[in-house]
Amino acid sequence: MARRGKVIPFPTRPGAVRPAGDERVLTELRRCDQAEALVVKSLLESEGIPALLRSRLALSVHPFSVGAQGEVVVMVPESEIKRSRVLLDRLNFGPTPL
Repeated sequence: MARRGKVIPFPTRPGAVRPAGDERVLTELRRCDQAEALVVKSLLESEGIPALLRSRLALSVHPFSVGAQGEVVVMVPESEIKRSRVLLDRLNFGPTPL
């Protein structure tokens, strides 16, 4: 059976040379809710780090989720994991003290 779909490569920085076989190696960076995941993805992409969001829950008409039900996994290429963690460590995630 012939392959029907087109394989879209993972985005990289302009001018970056991608080693052979490296495009499928993604590493989990963080698990969070959808709103936080979108902020983290935007932050990483603003620093030139490609990011991919993965969720097992289809978007719903309900504006809420319970517990880990709406959990989103932020994934980055393995070659960028160290730089990504340094960037996220600079931020203060969590509730603001009163």
